[in-house]
Amino acid sequence: MADKLLDASQPFDVPLLDATVAAFYGTGSADERAAAERILRQLQEHPDTWTHVVAILQNSQNLNTKFFALQVLEGVIKYRWNALPLEQQEGIKNYISDLIVQLSSNGVSFRRERLYVNKLNVILVQVLKHEWPARWPAFISDLVSAAKSSETLCENCMSILKLLSEEVFDFSRGEMTQSKIKELKNHLFSEFKLIHELCLYVLSMAQHPELIKATLATLHAFLSWIPLGYIFETPLLDTILKLFPVVAYRNLALKCLTEVAGLSFGEMYDSQFVKLYTAFVVPLQLVLPPCTHIPEAYSTGSNEDQAFIQNLALFFTSFFKAHISVLESTPANQAALLMGLEYLIGISYVDDTEVFKVCLDYWNSLVCDLFQSECNRENPAAAAMGLQVPMVGGMVDGIGAQFSHRKQIYVYPLSQLRLLMISRMAKPEEVLIVEDENGNIVRETMKDNDVLVQYKIMRETLIYLSHLDHEDTEHQMLTKLNKQLSGEEWSWNTLNTLCWAIGSISGSMVEDQENRFLVTVIRDLLNLCEITKGKDNKAVIASNIMYVVGQYPRFLRAHWKFLKTVVNKLFEFMHETHPGVQDMACDTFLKIVQKCRRKFVILQVGETEPFVCELLKGLPTTIVDLENHQIHSFYEAVGFMIQAEADPHRRDEYLQKLMELPNQRWAEIIGQARQSVDYLKDQEVIRSILNILQNVQ
Repeated sequence: MADKLLDASQPFDVPLLDATVAAFYGTGSADERAAAERILRQLQEHPDTWTHVVAILQNSQNLNTKFFALQVLEGVIKYRWNALPLEQQEGIKNYISDLIVQLSSNGVSFRRERLYVNKLNVILVQVLKHEWPARWPAFISDLVSAAKSSETLCENCMSILKLLSEEVFDFSRGEMTQSKIKELKNHLFSEFKLIHELCLYVLSMAQHPELIKATLATLHAFLSWIPLGYIFETPLLDTILKLFPVVAYRNLALKCLTEVAGLSFGEMYDSQFVKLYTAFVVPLQLVLPPCTHIPEAYSTGSNEDQAFIQNLALFFTSFFKAHISVLESTPANQAALLMGLEYLIGISYVDDTEVFKVCLDYWNSLVCDLFQSECNRENPAAAAMGLQVPMVGGMVDGIGAQFSHRKQIYVYPLSQLRLLMISRMAKPEEVLIVEDENGNIVRETMKDNDVLVQYKIMRETLIYLSHLDHEDTEHQMLTKLNKQLSGEEWSWNTLNTLCWAIGSISGSMVEDQENRFLVTVIRDLLNLCEITKGKDNKAVIASNIMYVVGQYPRFLRAHWKFLKTVVNKLFEFMHETHPGVQDMACDTFLKIVQKCRRKFVILQVGETEPFVCELLKGLPTTIVDLENHQIHSFYEAVGFMIQAEADPHRRDEYLQKLMELPNQRWAEIIGQARQSVDYLKDQEVIRSILNILQNVQ
């Protein structure tokens, strides 16, 4: 019956279309929905369906049917507008405009039909992209005049202006030619005075919350491109700042201020940006008192509260990236700057990945900038040539004693930032033992690429922080470690993040300081392993010991006895059957051997033979509890050792001993195969052959 809708010889049946749309969105059978979908698709593709849109909008009782009709009309406007006769274009333009005015002028109908009106606004903006300004030059002035007739109509006019701005500046690429985009932008610029006056009037005089919200949302869309004079040479910013403390407008006002904070146009408006920032932190202290525990406020707050903290992070990071140097200029500005940094540190502890990413991105850029400015101060010749000074361990030690004026400003925030980075350090790739959602320690089965990217950024940030003040970095880490030993802060997560942070700064200290620091860390971790009960706890500590020692090859190469102790400890861990411990022991052993291979094949002071000889003698015992893939990793590590032996005769001798076990198994298999070829078809035998070949490889 619905096929009647496709018959152009009969009057268009709107109730039948309603029934068809209802069948498509209803809970009927799959066949009914498929039939309805076929009819609707054919209607949408029919070139004359749009001529029934007015009848559908006037007579349909189903909102989904109205949306279907508007979708058809939108397609015609987008792709066939210029092919329509002029009178039809005018008819569509006038009908949509009148319908919007009719629905928006009445507060009850406007709220009830809000989704419908929003779609009509989208249709109107699509028309404007063709008609304005050439064939509809008075559109902006007409819209502003209409906005003054009622509050709900004004609210909807704001929505239309916001859509227009977004279409021209954000979504225009691919839909309009460059010349058309340029034309629309120029007309928006030239007529923005009218829009600006309307926005200011509404924000100053309106009492209706929804209208003020719509106006702020519209301003937010405009602020990235309007001439700065409209922002700084009018009462606009003061008006927005007055609205900021009001709960209903807080987030939208903050978004507008954030948009302004990220603008940068030389030094002309520096004093205005300082005025904006200092005027903002005053009401902020009332909205969010400095003593507030921000992570707790975020976790217990409403969606609006959480959005506010997210927006606050964006405001501070945007402002500091563009204008922090201006805030460093005077003691009064510095006090406001430090307050903002304190807020940002608090926000950085919020347990939300996206919020933390915003903060981390800024912290990384700040410490990089501070480090480069310190290096340029120490090495002005390189700075004058535009050279970036590379990070070398201990190169800025001299700066630690005599802080530059700029660095002195940030001493306390940077100390807090070190603690933040240590407390929230992401998991590095080498760590294979993790805590699952049930609180159990298990072997990781998949890599989390987001976490690895975050680790790299945090590692770089912490290395810069270490270069800027080695003493404070060491103090923060050892204090946290002492709290682990005392039980004051004992937890798997706290220990993990601490050890990942310790491992990440390898090479950032001068060698003597690094040696002293690492000896203290390993000693305390071994003591912690001794005094802590429980296999899970010991597995966590063991994985952290392995990670830390694997990150400091320079220390291991310089201290043979320590290196030998570490390797023997890894051999012990290879007998530990807790998930992940053996994998991590084998991986760490391979990593250490790759970086210290020569140390294992030369005769060390106090030893009777090279370590590789001792290792080969105890090889069967060492690998007895390992899985095949772990044995492959172990053999690869020993292969690197043997490769470092310069004497060919000894190298062959070591290789012979290394391959004794695989050769014995190979001889057994060949012996059995000589008696019966079917022996080679056994699955276990095939696996043994593959393992031998992989070891040889």
